[in-house]
Amino acid sequence: MIGNLILQECLFRDDVETVTTITRKPLGIVNSKLKEIIHNDFMDFSKIEDSLKNQDVCYYCIGVYTGQVPIPEFKKITVDYTKVFASELKKVNEKLTFCFLSGAGADSSEKSKVLFAREKGIAENYLLSLNFFRTYIFRPGYIYPITPRKEPNIAYKIMRLFYKPVAKIYPNIGVTSVQLAHKMTEVGLNGGSKVIYENKDLI
Repeated sequence: MIGNLILQECLFRDDVETVTTITRKPLGIVNSKLKEIIHNDFMDFSKIEDSLKNQDVCYYCIGVYTGQVPIPEFKKITVDYTKVFASELKKVNEKLTFCFLSGAGADSSEKSKVLFAREKGIAENYLLSLNFFRTYIFRPGYIYPITPRKEPNIAYKIMRLFYKPVAKIYPNIGVTSVQLAHKMTEVGLNGGSKVIYENKDLI
């Protein structure tokens, strides 16, 4: 959801020359700026190493909802995929800005009993340890989808229904998908004043 919005914004910005995407299936987008890489093994990027070179900004938006996959798979997607990709990117880019889509409640101590918080905290800490030229971490609360989508579970269906009235009383409960994508795009391209952006910073 967020990756697609960032992609669309980057493709239509005058200050972006080329966008390289790494996906499992074709995006169905025709744009002269787009360089599309189809890749299925997110634990090994050695075969596409040349395509990772000479990059300025990375927007890493891979994620999965808690309960959507078994716990070992959740850990693999959240932590292992991040570690492998970021390490490969660091190896071939001396000066790169890495923007990571995390989530509210991510636990930097890595001790939380909440799976999402603990694993996101582990991923964040690993990224920071790589010492990219710049690293920005974004921790949104509930992300309200502006565009239609199939909700992953009943809780998200309820959140979508009540987000707007609740946000008027508790504005920090979440952020719209468009707000988040725009903030990530701007910070990645133009720099930001902090490393970690909590939900309040996004709205």
